[in-house]
Amino acid sequence: MDKLSVYNSLTRKKELFEPLNPPFVGMYVCGPTVYGNAHLGHARSAITFDIVYRYLLDQGYKVRYVRNITDVGHLVNDADEGESKVEKQARLEQLEPMEVAQRYYNAYTRDMDAMNLLRPGIEPRATGHIPEQIEAVQKILEHGFAYEVNGSVYFDVPKYHEKFQYGKLSGRDLEQILAGSRSDLEGLSEKRHPADFALWKKASPNHIMRWNSPWGEGFPGWHIECTVMSTKYLGPKYDIHGGGMDLLFPHHEAEIAQSNACNCHQPENMQDEAKYWLHNNMITYEGQKMGKSLGNAISLEEFFSGNHPLLAQAYSPLVIRFFILQAHYRSTLDFSNTALQASEKAYKRLNEGLKRLDGIQPEGKVVAVNEAFEQNLRTFLDDCRAYMNDDFNTARVIARMFDALPVVNQLYKAQGKTFAVEQETFRQFRQAFHKVFYDWLGLKAETEEGQQHEVIDGLMKIIIDIRAEARKAKNWALSDKIRDELSALNIKLEDTPNGTDWYYEK
Repeated sequence: MDKLSVYNSLTRKKELFEPLNPPFVGMYVCGPTVYGNAHLGHARSAITFDIVYRYLLDQGYKVRYVRNITDVGHLVNDADEGESKVEKQARLEQLEPMEVAQRYYNAYTRDMDAMNLLRPGIEPRATGHIPEQIEAVQKILEHGFAYEVNGSVYFDVPKYHEKFQYGKLSGRDLEQILAGSRSDLEGLSEKRHPADFALWKKASPNHIMRWNSPWGEGFPGWHIECTVMSTKYLGPKYDIHGGGMDLLFPHHEAEIAQSNACNCHQPENMQDEAKYWLHNNMITYEGQKMGKSLGNAISLEEFFSGNHPLLAQAYSPLVIRFFILQAHYRSTLDFSNTALQASEKAYKRLNEGLKRLDGIQPEGKVVAVNEAFEQNLRTFLDDCRAYMNDDFNTARVIARMFDALPVVNQLYKAQGKTFAVEQETFRQFRQAFHKVFYDWLGLKAETEEGQQHEVIDGLMKIIIDIRAEARKAKNWALSDKIRDELSALNIKLEDTPNGTDWYYEK
């Protein structure tokens, strides 16, 4: 039987997956910067590595899954200058930065839970690892791969490139990087070279999030947090580093450079931080990447509620998950209402097949084997495993599930008559179908409970609209009554600049 192979962005080819210390697997995935609601792009990355996590666990590996939370250091436009994304949102909402970070972390977690993601084993925050980041910057300075200017510290890319290969992951030539970013250096005299990036930034007078360091009060650069937190919890070399393709350069390229500069001195000792680098492709809308910075992002909450001008209807969290899994994680996925509606219909059809499968009672039936049916069901699990072993090809797994549905339908209709497959074959197939549906793909059966959730969502929208009208009319007694009585039912309302969200507090 084929073993698991993964596409390694570092080597640009599929490789046999061989953990450094089996059966243990260390996996680090770049998580969200918590300054706004999660969107479809966040969902794709999270679901991609949820699939990796689930499948590795099912194959018997003991996985330590680490996914970071960026709550400091990520500046607007992913650059080394300008305002912090978290602080900018805090100023707009007139909140403390940590309030913003916590609010959107809570919202992110609720969205991921709704799509049935397994939570990582460790979820470290950048602000919780400031001393370690300062220590790493000091090491890089001591090793000669960084320089300090006016209280800021920058990574010296050309100096690093003299010993190592900067651009190894992204395939970019340093001269092209330097030539392509000359304009970025205009007015930024602190940097010696355009490709250099911040390890530590001096805090401006209006910068709220700041810490003492050997170079004065400041805050860490965006890239250093992932190098520090991944190596702290997984060691200087671990198995898998994952994230979106948009992070490949400069973020992941910078991570590798920092790791080598911090942890070793000679090129022959290069660690490259992780053995396998996995990257999911982008979600697009009309061919353009979806993202908050481009102004075309639809939040997951908006998908779930249908409250966005680009949406024709609401889509359940599991339909969103299914839509994402219908494409291979390394291919682009273009959003449209037509595509989502097709996924919704397909998911309902798959659920109906599952319901029929669970309703079949073959015991005691006369068997008159249909060889085509028998072959279809007998090879199902091996086929699905082969597709998963081929770089987690969920699209082909789903296609194989639909290939089995006509047989399920025939067996369901023929109950009480001749049963067309061996009972043991059917028993094993049903068990395998459940494994693939629930364990590997992380899907859930849409039952009457799911329909009840849709009704509840609709009722909550009506209640929130009534409360909004009461607030508009300054009827504070009614507004507070609605809030308090919902709170007594463990339903919490959260007023935001974009409207009122609700969630059930267990």
